[in-house]
Amino acid sequence: MIVFLVIGGIGLVLLLASLVFGDVFESFDIGEGGFSGIAAGVGAVVFGASGVIALSADLADVWAYVIGIGFAVLAAAVSQLTIKRLSDTEDGPPPPLDGAFGLTTATTGPSGGEVRLEGVRDLEARLAWSDEEIAAGTRVVVVGVSGSRVHVRPV
Repeated sequence: MIVFLVIGGIGLVLLLASLVFGDVFESFDIGEGGFSGIAAGVGAVVFGASGVIALSADLADVWAYVIGIGFAVLAAAVSQLTIKRLSDTEDGPPPPLDGAFGLTTATTGPSGGEVRLEGVRDLEARLAWSDEEIAAGTRVVVVGVSGSRVHVRPV
């Protein structure tokens, strides 16, 4: 029973470390999302728990190992598949804003303003600034980006 408890405990530590600090195996460059520390932790925890349950049901040691390994492989595979599917649905990086066109929605100058960009999906309007004062409704082009604010000039 000690083997199951130790492996389950190591799996729990690996699982918690991966959840708190990010995937443990990313820092070792083990595959491009090919193997997850979370999946390994889940597999080890399930191995330990199912082995302890099998031994508590008075099954022979060999059956406890067979059951533990079987459930561990199944749990690790299901969790890895779930992690892969979730990572495939992540949003890509935002589109580059340099060179994007738009219209000022408020008077924009060195102290600030607002612009509505064309073709940018993430925000209706953005805070903007320009080197010279630009009247509302003027067509502009983005020449720089600072955080979520854009630097514009008239077209």
